[in-house]
Amino acid sequence: MKTLAKWSVDDYHRMVEAGILRGRHLELLAGEIVEMSPETPIHYTTAKRGVKYLEELLSGKADVRFNGPITLSDSEPEPDIAIVRLPESSYNDRHPAPQDIFWIVEVANTSLNKDLEIKAAIYATAEIQEYWVLSLSAKQMIVFRNPQNGKYVEEYTIKQGTVTPLAFADVSISVQRLLP
Repeated sequence: MKTLAKWSVDDYHRMVEAGILRGRHLELLAGEIVEMSPETPIHYTTAKRGVKYLEELLSGKADVRFNGPITLSDSEPEPDIAIVRLPESSYNDRHPAPQDIFWIVEVANTSLNKDLEIKAAIYATAEIQEYWVLSLSAKQMIVFRNPQNGKYVEEYTIKQGTVTPLAFADVSISVQRLLP
């Protein structure tokens, strides 16, 4: 049986800075450097439209990041959308960390299993309070909340209506506006 070498976030940053990973679309997940799936047009368009919509709703309340890295203890994923604390200038010298993150949104087409299993466990372990997966194939949103012991204890699926994020009780988000 082979044992894979696990990489730290610092190792990963040094490889990025040295240019070792240049030209490859990768992310660090639970200590493993993983090739990211190529984005389909519907995936990209859904994520970009979602960012614009969330920016409208959260103007002055949060920074809405698009396809950018976040730094966790043993991972540096690049979620499709990350809603993080202001000011944006806080991230000039570092990526958002768990204490900066209100919630994360992943758009899933070919990556659905990875997003529902691997990434959900990583985000729950980092104690990110809320995580949404937009399933393009099922045209539904899966909402994960309240991480405990590396798992989200609350999970529900919604196809229409609105969702109020835990961090912003005064904001109502249309599921139909997020899904294609």
